[in-house]
Amino acid sequence: MSVGAWEPEKGPKKDSASEEIDRDLLQRLISAVQSPGPLQDSLQQDDQQAAGLMRLPAQRWLDESEHWDGAQLWALIQFFTLAEMQLPGWDAGAESPVIPLAKALRQRKTPLSREQLLWIKQNSDNRYLPYGPL
Repeated sequence: MSVGAWEPEKGPKKDSASEEIDRDLLQRLISAVQSPGPLQDSLQQDDQQAAGLMRLPAQRWLDESEHWDGAQLWALIQFFTLAEMQLPGWDAGAESPVIPLAKALRQRKTPLSREQLLWIKQNSDNRYLPYGPL
């Protein structure tokens, strides 16, 4: 019997967690939430398969939020709130992107308004939205 030596891979391994979020995809999600009707009717089939966005780490969303204005962040919050209810496989619970996106708005000193908070509560059964587990 021979024992070999383990050699680690050279260089950093490309990890999907370190890749940038596709901003074109996010723009299409914003367009989908702004169009009338259910999200399934407004999204292309490929975009409906992007449920992995729901489980990205909060820090990734905080970093990404720097590239969007307040109205766009609100549209993303609306999309992810509705996606969890309307799209199969898009459930996220306490890992929802709504939580870090709402935090990004608070950090900008433009927190969600009372009307926005009520909208989230009326359109979601996720008890963690919008501020996460307390």
